[in-house]
Amino acid sequence: MTVDVRLIEVEPGRWRIDRREVPVARSSLPCPMVISDAMPPTEQVDGKFYESKSAFRAVGRSLGLIEVGNEKPKPMVRSTDQRSVKDARRKALRTAAEKSKAGHRAR
Repeated sequence: MTVDVRLIEVEPGRWRIDRREVPVARSSLPCPMVISDAMPPTEQVDGKFYESKSAFRAVGRSLGLIEVGNEKPKPMVRSTDQRSVKDARRKALRTAAEKSKAGHRAR
């Protein structure tokens, strides 16, 4: 339980602290944070029906299927992190600086 504390004005210039215990929102289930392994009978690609999520997933994995939401995406690479892009940028800046020192001006 959490305690809700409020300041209440009883009469002008006279205050009182009101402390109330507020029950924490709970589920009626015995373990609300546990996901059950049971599911309604579902047909997998092999034509059999499964009532266990773990068995259903194991068969899918063995057949090479990917369960949507559980796939591991490749790590994203920023285009500016690539070595060739950085080298090309340095080369372009070096060329521009050399041209500027040589007296070349853009029109």
